[in-house]
Amino acid sequence: MGFHLVNWMKDIVGGTLLVAGTSIGAGMLALPVVTAAGGFIPAFFVYLLCWLFMTCTGLLFLELCLKLPPDANIITMASTYLGRFGKVFAWALYLFLFYSLSVAYISGGGGLLQDFLGIDLVYCQWIFVLVLGSCVYVGARMVDRLNLALMAGLILTYLAFVIFGLPQVEFSRLEPANWDLALFALPVIFTAFSYQGIIPSLTTYFKRDAKRVRIAIIAGTSVAFFIYLLWEFLILGIIPVEGLLQAKELGQTAVAPLKDHVSASSITTIGQAFAFFAISTSFLGVTLGLFDFLADGLSMPKKGGRKVLLALFTFIPPLMISLVNPSVFIVALVFAGGIGCALLLGLLPALMAWVSRYRNEGHGGPLQLRGGKIVLVLLFLFVLFELIMEIGIDAFQ
Repeated sequence: MGFHLVNWMKDIVGGTLLVAGTSIGAGMLALPVVTAAGGFIPAFFVYLLCWLFMTCTGLLFLELCLKLPPDANIITMASTYLGRFGKVFAWALYLFLFYSLSVAYISGGGGLLQDFLGIDLVYCQWIFVLVLGSCVYVGARMVDRLNLALMAGLILTYLAFVIFGLPQVEFSRLEPANWDLALFALPVIFTAFSYQGIIPSLTTYFKRDAKRVRIAIIAGTSVAFFIYLLWEFLILGIIPVEGLLQAKELGQTAVAPLKDHVSASSITTIGQAFAFFAISTSFLGVTLGLFDFLADGLSMPKKGGRKVLLALFTFIPPLMISLVNPSVFIVALVFAGGIGCALLLGLLPALMAWVSRYRNEGHGGPLQLRGGKIVLVLLFLFVLFELIMEIGIDAFQ
């Protein structure tokens, strides 16, 4: 009994870290920048709202996975429940989301390399893509090895930033609250809580044990929530709101203004290192997924000249956009979350669950999210509200 309990707990911890690790990435570097105008307390409630929403849609994905054969991905789900239109819709959203994220990471990674190397930004963006892109081209094994080292650096620099940053926090900077502006951060926070793409793999890993997957989803998103909240507390408590608003205008990450507002240069260095690790791990994961997605969708073998062509399709479009507009980090994340995540990871699972539950009688099964039609309608309305926020952001830019 004890042996099985230990193994069960190990699996839960592993699944929880997988969900949390997939969520936590470069998106958190933009969170304090886009929430600064609203203030810390309003940001807390917006985080809470997005955590609840993205946890619910994750449970819907689990429900749909359990009704389909093992290893069915989001494209398969969309095709099954929404037909050809759903498949094309999901395909287009996947490409839009992955390319938008790639643009953001190339822009942010190039900017950080420029801080370290002190050379022209164009060269830094090329170096960033060529070095990390080469690892993606070699394959998943190479990415796994490099990602392990980068994740170790990410964890160590985050802990170091917390330890050295806490004494620098000024609580008076956390008091202002502007509730009207807080909701404009929704698109980027959506991106920061994105993890749903791994649910099919997680379901297979847990041998379709719904209880364990459900615990991993709830615990994993909760870990991400608390890590984001602590990060928000530190950055908004250390950097004046004016510095963060300026960073937003320049399309910079939240660590860029540190050098102007902290006396200890070590904190700036740790923050920049953390940012680089976060962007690099996210870039590897996103572009590896995009590379494999294109190979599968275009039915192109990852060999010889076809593999080179796939690499060009994966890296050249986002690199060109980033070269044309080097300050696109925040804008790309807003588009990724406001459109890609909202529709692919918010609207789509709610729509598929509705069809599965109330139109396809042959697709019955245990519900993973209670509340019936009322909850699904609330999810629809929240996506609609978020899209309105996206339009509002575009209008004010």
